[in-house]
Amino acid sequence: MKAKIFLRNIGWGLMTFLSIGIVIVASRYLSMDPNVYFPNQREVYMAQQFGIMAHVIGGILALGLGPFQFITKLRSKWPNIHRWIGRFYLIGILIGGLAGLYMAFYAYAGIAASLGFGGLAVSWLFTGYHAYRTIRAGDTVEHRKWMIRSFSLTFAAVTLRLWMPLMMMSFGEATGYEVTAWLCWVPNLLIAEGSLRGWFKRK
Repeated sequence: MKAKIFLRNIGWGLMTFLSIGIVIVASRYLSMDPNVYFPNQREVYMAQQFGIMAHVIGGILALGLGPFQFITKLRSKWPNIHRWIGRFYLIGILIGGLAGLYMAFYAYAGIAASLGFGGLAVSWLFTGYHAYRTIRAGDTVEHRKWMIRSFSLTFAAVTLRLWMPLMMMSFGEATGYEVTAWLCWVPNLLIAEGSLRGWFKRK
């Protein structure tokens, strides 16, 4: 039991470290300095500054707050803080998801990337909605499951930056970007779903 708790804490710590790291990296976009933008999307971001800023702000809010929703002691000892963190997390998803869906139409490399990022945005909004719906209904068990699914998609901001260099080196910039548009979130969601359904438990 102690080993399990230790591993869980290590996992949470790594997840939080990576999340905060990407929040810091992404916050550079708030300067609106074109030099910090993804080079292949620089012109698009300059032309669609409202869309990219809304997406970044929403993403920073969700990614920065998300890990703290899973602290058991915070939920039990300070439920009001937990609720307010959750509210701002879901507001971040609403803003970031809608803006992400809009920006998906302008994704670099074409239709495959647009569909990938569009699918991520829709899934992010969908899981966020169900997280909200279930807690409003007082169903904390289902709420927790939907929050796990939701954060697995929020964490795509991290996995995108981990996968992209490897995919671009392997397949070239355009194709690598298209692959990353799917790879950054589909495995995350499958792992979350598998964990919830017990797919990885030893028989």
